[in-house]
Amino acid sequence: MTLQIGDPAPDFTLPNEKDEPVTLSSFRGQRVVIYFYPKDATPGCTKEACNFRDRWDQFEAHGIRVLGISKDNAASHARFISKQELPFPLLTDAEPCPTATAFESYGLKKFMGREYMGMMRHTFVVDSEGNLELIYRKVKADVMADQILNDLGLN
Repeated sequence: MTLQIGDPAPDFTLPNEKDEPVTLSSFRGQRVVIYFYPKDATPGCTKEACNFRDRWDQFEAHGIRVLGISKDNAASHARFISKQELPFPLLTDAEPCPTATAFESYGLKKFMGREYMGMMRHTFVVDSEGNLELIYRKVKADVMADQILNDLGLN
């Protein structure tokens, strides 16, 4: 089933770059941007993270939280955050996991037949009540933050 605007955002608890658990529902009352990306420190993922970093003041001014999610571990996230001076947390959604991962809950696993092929780059904006407000299935990494701000009328 494909998620649609207005659907409740699937909740998750994932470790951040400090191996501390972060639960989406704990941000109820705030808007949250969740951006899923393939891998730390790759060209496209770096452009996307830096676009959010460079627009951070605008997100912060409007009380919008930003969460990046990939399969990379906490140590990789910590290095990426430090090197790129990212002001927001990066979460690890690694397998094996006894329950559905956030990637699976958001419908982002890519398969060819029955074989798993990798992560897809998608972004979701969750409103203050925990529902999906915006969904981006075709992401332009270098301008994703700009597009969100424009679409929310905050730019």
